[in-house]
Amino acid sequence: MIKYPDINPNIFSYKGIHIRWYGVAYATGFIVGYLYLLKRFSAFKLKGFVDDALLYGVLGVILGGRIGYVLIYNLPYYIHHPIEAFEIWKGGMSFHGGLIGTIIAGILLAKKYNISFYKIADEVVVIVPIGLFFGRIANFINDELWGRPTNLPWAVAFPNGGYIPRHPSQIYEAIFEGLVLFFILYFNRDKLIKKEGVLFWLFVFLYGFFRFFIEFTRQPDPQIGFIYGLTMGQWLCLIMIITGSIELFIRWKNGNRTKENLG
Repeated sequence: MIKYPDINPNIFSYKGIHIRWYGVAYATGFIVGYLYLLKRFSAFKLKGFVDDALLYGVLGVILGGRIGYVLIYNLPYYIHHPIEAFEIWKGGMSFHGGLIGTIIAGILLAKKYNISFYKIADEVVVIVPIGLFFGRIANFINDELWGRPTNLPWAVAFPNGGYIPRHPSQIYEAIFEGLVLFFILYFNRDKLIKKEGVLFWLFVFLYGFFRFFIEFTRQPDPQIGFIYGLTMGQWLCLIMIITGSIELFIRWKNGNRTKENLG
């Protein structure tokens, strides 16, 4: 068993103001994404596009993630405590809600600049796993979303998990949903970007695939538990896997780009 490092979730605090690792993880992901898009869209004369992409992305992730968590994971609680639905700093974000929010933001951004949604989405999803990586590391530091009990030698006894040896599922997710997914998308980007939408739906499929199986090691949400033997996250990932598979087949067969490719 590995001893939990017990890292303070606050990087530093001053007069009631706390700078937390979780917030820094989000900020780092957005900054990396901004710099990446600056480089990728530099050849296109779209004044203000990348700045708007950052703004739309932040709003999509935060609003979608929070609304998704409230509606999907804890609606009965927030019905009786509606004010707390706005207290994002207390935690409670849904990846799937954030994905939907980001897709909506991408559609609005594409409409504003009169370009294809997939021209944006195929670029953005390549860098998204970096943000996911930092986010899962922050989950580990925050002692949250830990795994199920196990006797494996790399089990971690999380304080909030009752000091029971558990899977460090946050680290599993950081590796597969973060690093592995990034390398797959990044090193196949120039080939796959020739078919519009393939990179986006490959991200959807692979994220759903990786997380579905990793969730077998992750403790289910206590307010929901299991639904016919699977967690809520797994059911949502099944939707991603099925939808991603269908769209990948269609896009791979018919998705050739008709406009100038990003170089």
